[in-house]
Amino acid sequence: MDITVNLRYTGIDGSALAFAREMMESGTVEKIRAEEGNLRYEYYQSLDDSETVLLIDSWRDQKAIDAHHASPMMQTIAKLREKYDLHMTVERYVSAETPESEDKFIRK
Repeated sequence: MDITVNLRYTGIDGSALAFAREMMESGTVEKIRAEEGNLRYEYYQSLDDSETVLLIDSWRDQKAIDAHHASPMMQTIAKLREKYDLHMTVERYVSAETPESEDKFIRK
């Protein structure tokens, strides 16, 4: 059962995008993607709000998330969030099989 967490980072004067760029350029994102159980770690910029960046963060299970939260990586992330004075909202989803009745709406 995969778990996906959507985190929306909001700041001012481009700080959310600067945070995401520093996460990527510092190698932190690459290290997180290499962690056991990580399935996806991607940033997206909102088309509706240039001060918001969305992180889609997916993990194999809760055990993998717990290990990530206990890793030194979380201290790095927390320091950067403070540096850029970001505010967050979080949504959490558990994967489910796509019903056959919805397959016709998905173009692959």
